[in-house]
Amino acid sequence: MDDGPVNDATTGTTATTGTTATTSSTVVELDVWAAMRSARATRRFTGRPVDDVLLGRCLEAATWAPSGGNQQPWRFVVLRSPEARAALELGAARALATIERTYGLTRPDPVDDSPRARTDRAMFALHDGAAAVPAAVLFCVGPQPNVPPLLEGASIYPAMQNFLLAARACGLGTCVTGWHVDAEAELRAAVGVPGPWRLAALIVVGWPAGRHGPVRRRPVSRVACLDRWDQPLLP
Repeated sequence: MDDGPVNDATTGTTATTGTTATTSSTVVELDVWAAMRSARATRRFTGRPVDDVLLGRCLEAATWAPSGGNQQPWRFVVLRSPEARAALELGAARALATIERTYGLTRPDPVDDSPRARTDRAMFALHDGAAAVPAAVLFCVGPQPNVPPLLEGASIYPAMQNFLLAARACGLGTCVTGWHVDAEAELRAAVGVPGPWRLAALIVVGWPAGRHGPVRRRPVSRVACLDRWDQPLLP
């Protein structure tokens, strides 16, 4: 369901739904429901820089997330150095090659304006411009003795989701990438990540060149069950 416009953050006007506060002439905050409903992955950004204070505020929201035993075994690294940006570029190029090979993705014809072509074009644009994204944050999780690797994610991914929603609430666009997987050695060297720490995800951030959401997801009736796998929770 879409109640109406929810993204006027780049113009400084007031959104018609979900507005809770205006912190400046250029940032309109959304309530959590509006933010979740419209936090679609953003792959095209304007050249407008991301303010350090605003980025720090989103990272503060990340620290409010739950973690196992409240250990808070996380570290968030904002990547700005030439070495870190070179690693981003390398990881994005390798990731794109994997995507092209796995999914048969090819660059769309310039005159093709179909929805699929626009989506694919945005994918290529993001990877091609990896070194120049407005901001990028590496999410890392520390070692947790006697915790299975899968459960370690429970102490970092909620922090990521908080960050994504906070960024959306402030009008920023984000995209979770796997670039760190394809350039892990280079990123570890550039950042100095200690050996036991895991690289959980890499999120790119910026002001979207276009509009947010709404997201497209399967209905609850198809994914939620009551007691048994074959018993829907909702009709």
